[in-house]
Amino acid sequence: MLQETEKFTFLLLEDFSLLAFASAIEPLRIANLVSDRQLYGWTLAAENGETARCSNNSITQVDQGLIPLDRNDRLFVVSGIYVQARTTEEVCGHIRGQARRGVRLGAICSGAYVLAKAGLLKGVPCAIHWEFHDGFAESFPNVPLRKSVFVADQKIVTASGGAAAADLMLHLISIKHGSDLAIEVANQMVYNSVRPDTAEQKISFQSRHGMRNEKLAQAVRLMEDNIEEPLPPPVIADTIGITVRQLERLFGRYMNCSPKKYYVDMRLQKARNLLMQTEDSITAISVACGFNSTAHFTKAFKTQFGAPPGTYRSFSYDAES
Repeated sequence: MLQETEKFTFLLLEDFSLLAFASAIEPLRIANLVSDRQLYGWTLAAENGETARCSNNSITQVDQGLIPLDRNDRLFVVSGIYVQARTTEEVCGHIRGQARRGVRLGAICSGAYVLAKAGLLKGVPCAIHWEFHDGFAESFPNVPLRKSVFVADQKIVTASGGAAAADLMLHLISIKHGSDLAIEVANQMVYNSVRPDTAEQKISFQSRHGMRNEKLAQAVRLMEDNIEEPLPPPVIADTIGITVRQLERLFGRYMNCSPKKYYVDMRLQKARNLLMQTEDSITAISVACGFNSTAHFTKAFKTQFGAPPGTYRSFSYDAES
């Protein structure tokens, strides 16, 4: 029995991630090659109907603009940096229209932001590149965000970007055409560490720092989970079952800083993400990152990043324009 070709349309937004896009489209091409069948077809689209520039400044020609798709098609939004500025009402309206037609939706890298902005992810778990987590959570509190490399157990599938797009496509190939084909495609890609949807995006704290001290990892997780209302060192130490002096020694030995310094740096990094990814006021951001006063936050931010929050945000907006 002749199998119908499954069609994908990749909607490329300006500054899209070329790595994520290639990781998504190449498994489809290779699946056709190794099966010697036209299992998949694809079309490239962009808002202007002509080209899309990716984040490394190369330009990709596309096949079409924002035109209606067949209800049996899949529409995947592929974006990257500056996604807030690139998510226009025209793009959102187009995606909503395709959803109403019954087109199956997907998103790669920061594409989940576009779908959420279009109002299509309310209550729908999704994956987005870890760099966008802070801003996404603030902008869309009604969208459950997973830290996994991809989410495929929902009506709308999402991948966090980079190689995670390949993981998602290999998963879809396996579901539709069997694991043997997916494995052969992975072999052709010299990709021998295919990850399940349960895999987390970021390398574990222990692996990243080349050590296996579980107490230190527990302390860091507590800090990450308590950004808005920071925990004092005695509470952290007591929670993980060590003394404050032992906590200080752990951070001094493995992180070359005090627990307080590490915690402040973590909170300032989140503040930096929120400045770039949201339009929240500086006061709101300082509160969200656990600073008691805007003045204290501004001083700490300037010390860390060389510019006060307002100026830093202006630089970010200039880069987007």
